[in-house]
Amino acid sequence: MIQNGLLRDRLMAALSGFFGVLAAVLAAIGLYGVISYIVATRRNEIGIRMALGASGRDVISAILQQTLRLLVCGVAIGVVLALAVGRSAGSLLFGLGPHDPFTFVGASALLLLVGLIAGFVPVYRASRLDPMVALRHE
Repeated sequence: MIQNGLLRDRLMAALSGFFGVLAAVLAAIGLYGVISYIVATRRNEIGIRMALGASGRDVISAILQQTLRLLVCGVAIGVVLALAVGRSAGSLLFGLGPHDPFTFVGASALLLLVGLIAGFVPVYRASRLDPMVALRHE
């Protein structure tokens, strides 16, 4: 009887967990797409830098620093908004506080990691190209 009474709550918890994971996956895919597109559109700039004598490592470092600044600003804004909205969702959480530091750190680290990978892959490919190929791309 108790198990039947908790069936609805367990189903809601399972669905909420599933949709939470789905939201995280969609956010990671969207972030990867946006960051990789931003870096890929800078292929011409990368070609010019390399034609002027910049090494591949210097180009990768410069682009990843800019990408990291963008990611840190986005994560900071997201954490502030999540803290503000957390109070209204506090009554829906069971066994987890609305300001759980582990959740905030884990989500932030995941998005930062995905963003850095999304920035690294295209800039690494572009830094391995001949500068003339990158300049002729447009």
